[in-house]
Amino acid sequence: MRVLGIETSCDETAVAIYDGEQGLLGHQLFSQVALHAEYGGVVPELASRDHVRKALPLIRALLAECALELKDIDGIAYTAGPGLVGALLVGASIGRSLAWTLGIPAVAMHHMEGHLLIPMMEHPDLEFPFLALLVSGGHTMLVDVQGVGRYQLLGESMDDATGEAFDKTAKLLGLGYPGGPALARLAEQGDPTRFRFPRPMTDRPGLDFSFSGLKTFALTTLQKEGPSEKNKADIARAFEDAVVDTLAIKCKRALTQTRLPRLVIAGGVSANTRLRQRLAEIAQENNAKVFYARPEFCTDNGAMIAYAGYLRLRAGESQSLHIGTRARWDMMELRPPGA
Repeated sequence: MRVLGIETSCDETAVAIYDGEQGLLGHQLFSQVALHAEYGGVVPELASRDHVRKALPLIRALLAECALELKDIDGIAYTAGPGLVGALLVGASIGRSLAWTLGIPAVAMHHMEGHLLIPMMEHPDLEFPFLALLVSGGHTMLVDVQGVGRYQLLGESMDDATGEAFDKTAKLLGLGYPGGPALARLAEQGDPTRFRFPRPMTDRPGLDFSFSGLKTFALTTLQKEGPSEKNKADIARAFEDAVVDTLAIKCKRALTQTRLPRLVIAGGVSANTRLRQRLAEIAQENNAKVFYARPEFCTDNGAMIAYAGYLRLRAGESQSLHIGTRARWDMMELRPPGA
């Protein structure tokens, strides 16, 4: 089965084609970072309009790259949520309409399930069950993954998601958009011994997270020490170390609790080098293996939707002609294909 994946949940227009026998055939992505940079964040209406302009040309470019035609596609997967409703509607309308025109099945995908499963495309030896840490701009979750659609939430952020905390802290430090990668780069120049930020909720049992206090702690430290470049770098390093340590402590608890032999890190923040190094150490200490996608597949991309969609379409799942999107969508509501 050959599946076209379409991702338009936020500020990146992305498409990909996954083949069940040959693997990923190709992918295309257009980032809207330059479009939103002057506003310091994503403007939903501008995002939607740009998806309208870019989606079909990207699909044509992808087909040309793969030397395929639309008639060669066996199924279509599109992101239906969570995300910006207007942006989601662009991809959902195109995906469902193409599927109807071609007479092939389509499946509405959960954005975070795409992130969750993409490491399996990269690592053929990664099998169910596994423990997953999903860390992105909108989500921070620890999930016991027993199979496609068989997810048990173990812990989540009670306030800011990890990526959101990175972006907000970067903004108060006067860094550009997107803030998370900029803060990580600045942290490389910081002194790891000068400041120590708290590790939120690690002094109590449980697997939930809280990161909003770290942003406040960073602001208080900046106001006290002054906005010199050295102070900003040292604060960025202290903030990043606190986030990484907190995630690592909770992952270690979860591995001990579940006794799962595999740890998957997914979502945009999983591209963070220091986080990868720390969780590799935690996994080794617990006799577990750690898996993650290459950096280009950590952030939003079409390959994750094409691959996850392939897994569901292959099992016989498909959508009706109804086009529906959900700005908010709890991943724990998902069910195995056919259930």
